[in-house]
Amino acid sequence: MNRRGARAWAVLALLAACGGARAEPAPSPPGVSQALARTASPVDFDFDSIDDRPVSAPATRGKPTVITFVTTSSLPSQAQVDFLVAMARNDGGRVNYAVVAVEPGESRELVEVYGRALGTPFPVAMADSATLAGGGAFGDVSGVPVTVVLDRSGRVVWRADGRVARSDELRGVLRGL
Repeated sequence: MNRRGARAWAVLALLAACGGARAEPAPSPPGVSQALARTASPVDFDFDSIDDRPVSAPATRGKPTVITFVTTSSLPSQAQVDFLVAMARNDGGRVNYAVVAVEPGESRELVEVYGRALGTPFPVAMADSATLAGGGAFGDVSGVPVTVVLDRSGRVVWRADGRVARSDELRGVLRGL
């Protein structure tokens, strides 16, 4: 088993030991089309970052942004974060990346461990109450992972629900931004 595989199993064991394994919500239909995902206006959001790096609309303006909504108990979410970690290391400061945990506030410590274990070089945040309730700036994100791409102005230009968006797919979307 390679290092990444060993790390994945270590994260799963840690999550199980911390009580992070719980039932997942039913996934949304896979892959919302790009045309349906577009928004005419910039999205306004402000999530509670676990490490003081802002995950908000003002902090992401000026660069393309990839935000992924995850739960700590979802293997597809972990795979999505792994893709984003590799992309972020390659992209330097040209693209904003962030992970938002769709978890209640009492799971904050677990989310901190999750972010460290996966080696996220970008901010990890907690979802706000509106997002947890199925609303909020990005609508229903319960079918994790949900990956959203924002243009430089903060408008949603692409979204994938309930599936892992591979690096080459995300690169194709980011290429025109």
